[in-house]
Amino acid sequence: MLDVTRLKVFRAVVDTGSMQAAAAALGYTPSAVSQHVAALQRETGLTLLERRGRGVVATPAGLRLAAESAGVLGGLASLERLARDLREGRTGSLTLRYFASAGHAWVPGVIARLTEELPGLSWQLRLSELASDTAAEPDLEILVLQPGGEPPDPARYDVTHLLTEPYVVAVHADHPFARRAHVALTDLQDERWIDNDVTRGPCRAALLEACRAAGVVPRFAIETHDYASALAFVGTGTGVTVLPELGVRNVPPDVVVVPISAPTPTRTIVLCARRALRGHPGVERARELLLACAARADHERAAS
Repeated sequence: MLDVTRLKVFRAVVDTGSMQAAAAALGYTPSAVSQHVAALQRETGLTLLERRGRGVVATPAGLRLAAESAGVLGGLASLERLARDLREGRTGSLTLRYFASAGHAWVPGVIARLTEELPGLSWQLRLSELASDTAAEPDLEILVLQPGGEPPDPARYDVTHLLTEPYVVAVHADHPFARRAHVALTDLQDERWIDNDVTRGPCRAALLEACRAAGVVPRFAIETHDYASALAFVGTGTGVTVLPELGVRNVPPDVVVVPISAPTPTRTIVLCARRALRGHPGVERARELLLACAARADHERAAS
């Protein structure tokens, strides 16, 4: 394989017409330029240059080689630019996996900012509730920690705490609890519960763990697939539903959301990023934006 540096030097000599001019253009010594050209002639087995007066000119073989090398060197320059853009996060693709309520509350705004700031970087979005066990690992994932479960492997992931948020209860506006400042978890023992997590994931596990600690056994009367459907059932007066604050969006007019106390169920949300991508501008900016979203949620809770 021909040496790329020698090809570049040879092209500079052909373009400038002398060893000295090529050396000045490249920042080499004339001796170094001469050595590179001599080595390239040995590699190719061709006479590429010949003396003419005080300068040099390319032989017919040299002219042909210089012309053909233009495309090769141009392609290598493009590859170098691509590698630099990938390294600096200006191009390429990243995968973000997230659960539904974070996807509704945070992801659209975050992706909009990332697309504006890093327009050459594309994002593949994946909903964790629809992910199969064989799905490829994402580059970043917003997830809820499983109570008592194994934390993400620190050897493979950088884990950033985003938010520990409380659960609330949604009741019909005519329900007696609608007029309370808060409701004890034990007060919900005899209510008709509307389930809202068909996947039986970590969000539901965190709620049931708090119920066990309080001695409460939820009486699930209706099963729905998501928070929006559960809130719609609450609006009909069918029952109550318990959900994290992030899930409280587009509440129907006849539904009131009340904080839960004694104890307050919570879930912990983290961002996991592959360690191999540490320092990647897209990953770092996504982390900053998601931390800002979490801080805003905390601020809004404190102000309410």
